[in-house]
Amino acid sequence: MIARLSAPLTRDKADTLLLLLAAVMVLAPHFGHLPLWTSATVCLTLAWRAAITLRGSRLPPLWLLLPVSLLAMGGVYLNYRTLLGREPGVTMLALLLTFKLLEMHARRDLFVVTFLCFFLLLTNFFYSQSILTALVMVATIIVLLSAQATFQFTGSVPPLATRLKLAGRVFLLATPLALLLFFGFPRIQGPLWGMPGDAGGGKTGMSDTMSPGSMTNLALSEEVAFRVRFSGAAPPQQQLYWRGPVLSDYDGRTWSRTGSALDAAGRAQLRRQLLWRGTAYPYEATLEPGRRQFLFMLELSAPDASVPEARSAYTDEMEHLVQGPSDKRVRYRGVAHPEYIAQGGLTPQELAHWLILPPGFNPRTLRYAAQLQALRAERGDDAAVAAMLDYFRRSFEYTLQPSRLGRHAVDEFLFETRQGFCEHFAGAFVYAMRAAGLPARVVTGYQGGERNPVDGYYTVRQSDAHAWTEVWLGRHRGWVRIDPTAAVAPERIRSNLAQTLPEAAPFGLQGLAELAGKQNSWLAQMRFGISAVNNAWNQWILDYNPNRQQHFLKELAAAFDDWRLPAALALLGALVVLLRRARGERGRDPLDAAYHAFCRLLARHGLEKAPDEGPLSLSQRVRQLPLPPEKMAAMTGFLQLYGALKYGAPQAPGTDNRLARLNRLLKQSR
Repeated sequence: MIARLSAPLTRDKADTLLLLLAAVMVLAPHFGHLPLWTSATVCLTLAWRAAITLRGSRLPPLWLLLPVSLLAMGGVYLNYRTLLGREPGVTMLALLLTFKLLEMHARRDLFVVTFLCFFLLLTNFFYSQSILTALVMVATIIVLLSAQATFQFTGSVPPLATRLKLAGRVFLLATPLALLLFFGFPRIQGPLWGMPGDAGGGKTGMSDTMSPGSMTNLALSEEVAFRVRFSGAAPPQQQLYWRGPVLSDYDGRTWSRTGSALDAAGRAQLRRQLLWRGTAYPYEATLEPGRRQFLFMLELSAPDASVPEARSAYTDEMEHLVQGPSDKRVRYRGVAHPEYIAQGGLTPQELAHWLILPPGFNPRTLRYAAQLQALRAERGDDAAVAAMLDYFRRSFEYTLQPSRLGRHAVDEFLFETRQGFCEHFAGAFVYAMRAAGLPARVVTGYQGGERNPVDGYYTVRQSDAHAWTEVWLGRHRGWVRIDPTAAVAPERIRSNLAQTLPEAAPFGLQGLAELAGKQNSWLAQMRFGISAVNNAWNQWILDYNPNRQQHFLKELAAAFDDWRLPAALALLGALVVLLRRARGERGRDPLDAAYHAFCRLLARHGLEKAPDEGPLSLSQRVRQLPLPPEKMAAMTGFLQLYGALKYGAPQAPGTDNRLARLNRLLKQSR
């Protein structure tokens, strides 16, 4: 037997083993979601088929394969209680493919197996549509094409490497047609194959209720919640509050939302109660699939958000909702004004709802709130708010591992444990404010976001989930955002959770980048690059829907309507490039070249130089960047030396040495 296995493979054996390899590459990605017994059956069947090939044994008879196949189909039915749908369909297809490998008697059977492999290959995209999955599928297609081409050769067969190259060329020849069909063929709204029970799943995301400890799991998740791109400048990090569910009802343990969707008249009336001031920030956001679809809008955005791909709704508590399937990305646009007055004209009857507290809870907090109420009567509403925030600031700890709370949760948190996460501070603050006679409510959503210097997008992750409060402070101020967490851990608002709580630091590439020096490390740059590629993949491949296709084709048609101008510009650009290459950029002043390179370096750090900004004022802004001391010294030294060389008195004897020093400082700044 050993001599038989060690002998050179015949062509039939080699061809069959290549087909088995292709089948393994098709089936392997499914092992993560197939039932365990199915994966075991598939592996045993493939091993059995490989042993038959190597030994040259006979294939099993039909009377043995038929009952085994029927038993397998019965197992699928018992496992899913149906034979219809995505999961049972993929499971049956995987089993049928492996059983067909044991029943190959003619050339026709080889092609049946190959086409089954191609069909099953497509089902991998039901579970993952990432770039990595696409690359693995491309490699699998090339191996499958090689196996298919192998059966076509008569006489001598080229080496495997030659066949793989041939399959690669076939794949490349088909790529232009595939791209044309992808971008030009009318898009189908919704999935190609799905059943009502296929969607959903265990997606993490923001809930419409909040209780102590409910946000801890989100805080430990690196999953992307949504991505945002601002049309112009972005607000400071401290103003990036992404408004989501507003929680107004409290039963003694859990806060829940009560907002109801407004009709057109109600939305117009509420809009008249909103007054925006200051800078406007237009932006576009792409919300990732989640278990419930809230539109997280930058506070405070206008109620008429643009959601081209779904129907949106606006509630009486200034929430943005979207109506549609939760397993799809949603792209929406908004315009935010961080400075605003919201609903300053509410009457006492309308505000009464935000003063309600459940009876029989937290007597110590009620006594403390009586002191706050007396302080309000003496010094005003702001004094009561400031006193509560000062109490948090002096004696509380911000942590992901707070103590468990009992029936009187607010009492125990405020006067015993004094440890909590954002939901503890927000819930206790609103409870105390209501008890002191101030209308208040909890607002949940996300705070912050990480700017990717590669593509300019802000990535907001589940770990940025946050809870803050709104207090109604009179007709001239309306609802005012108060963030109690900022009083205890202001660095959480200025940076992110990982820098505030070391135990919340993420694992993986993001965590390594944090350890290696944040945005300046090569790991961070690599992570930003991967994130930008993934975002482009999501925007142009996974989210290439009918609306996006129509917009793309209109722009393409407009470009072709007047081809003379693009052709002239392209010709002019080519001439400029050729001239610059011929001159070798010898005409550029070396001092200006160094300064332009330095400005490009600052742009990668998220700092854009204003057109009228000089080196000294730019140096002041550079000092605000989170940089290591040696890099900060190099950058500020560069700007000082550049200012002296550019605008100071000419010093011919030492200019060359100072220019060399300027280039050294530029190198140290990188």
